[in-house]
Amino acid sequence: MQVFSIKPANTVQPIFKNNPYFFKQRSSSIPDKPIFWRGIADMVNLSADGRLRLEWMIFYETVGNHDAYKTAKHFNVSPKTFYKWHKRFNNGLVKKLEDISSRPKNTRKWQVTAIEECRIMKLRKAHMRWGKKKIAKLYKDDYGIKISSWKVERVIRKHDLYPDQIKAEKQRRKLKNATKKNRIQKLEIKEEHWFLIHLDTIVIHCGNLKRYILTAIDHHGKIAYARMYNTKSSRSAKDFLYRLHYLVDANILNIQTDNGSEFFLEFEQALEDLKIKHWFSRPRTPEDNSVVEKFNQTLQQEWLNDGHFTPVIRDFNQDLTRWLEEYNFLRPHQTLDYLAPYEYLESILREQQKLLPTYSASASP
Repeated sequence: MQVFSIKPANTVQPIFKNNPYFFKQRSSSIPDKPIFWRGIADMVNLSADGRLRLEWMIFYETVGNHDAYKTAKHFNVSPKTFYKWHKRFNNGLVKKLEDISSRPKNTRKWQVTAIEECRIMKLRKAHMRWGKKKIAKLYKDDYGIKISSWKVERVIRKHDLYPDQIKAEKQRRKLKNATKKNRIQKLEIKEEHWFLIHLDTIVIHCGNLKRYILTAIDHHGKIAYARMYNTKSSRSAKDFLYRLHYLVDANILNIQTDNGSEFFLEFEQALEDLKIKHWFSRPRTPEDNSVVEKFNQTLQQEWLNDGHFTPVIRDFNQDLTRWLEEYNFLRPHQTLDYLAPYEYLESILREQQKLLPTYSASASP
């Protein structure tokens, strides 16, 4: 039998026996909060806005002496805003000082099937000028399935199914230039009432508003008419022409205008219905329509510039009608031997009534 003797454990290591300072506790320095927070900001690449808010918190902890109102006033922000970000910061959460994205968590996803997409593309290409609601209605009529206009819009955006505006403008100019125009130089003007009436447009700028005065004057008798409209369109010119024809109450043979867009489309159709021939001035040549240009100048100088303008269409046209009555019935015209236009017309009619019918020499009395 072997006998073992147990001795107390030797807790002193020989290697450390001569080095009493090996396990001496070293002093560690903890950085202050501003330096520590700025270091974290560098590590997480905090944005400029986030660093500015971090300076709010540092000012609040140091110079501000935990006074929120003083901090808010120093950085020119509202206390409510400071409290919101201080709550997020929570005494050290530097990353929380970044802006939170306002993007919704749940967004609309592509919900158009391949069949729906192909059908919408086919309908849109066949009707490029139709809106999304019209395409949706046509989709239901053709395929018997209701589809939202939102899906139609998504497909149009995805495939850029919009009309080619540049091509359309080129085509419009091509058609306009291809239209054969009767130039006024080719017309042999007769000195007769209602043989030729000149038309033009005056554009009035009133702040952000625009108003358009259509004017007309007889080449021979100088009887004039004018009316203001909201828009410069062929529909307005058509309405003006019918009103002019009603007031004249006679056959108008020829109309002269410039090359403005208002004197096409519906205006041309009205001329065709009334059997009036259309004559054009040369481009950028106001001298070709000098008679109506002179009337426009008279209207502006003798009436419009005296404070008679109002953007209210009804009120303006009522005042303009009263001035036209004075112009046509009272105002003497130098070219008419200082007679008013209607006085000149009446004199012409009286002379025509005095003329006796002519008979041949062999006619019996």
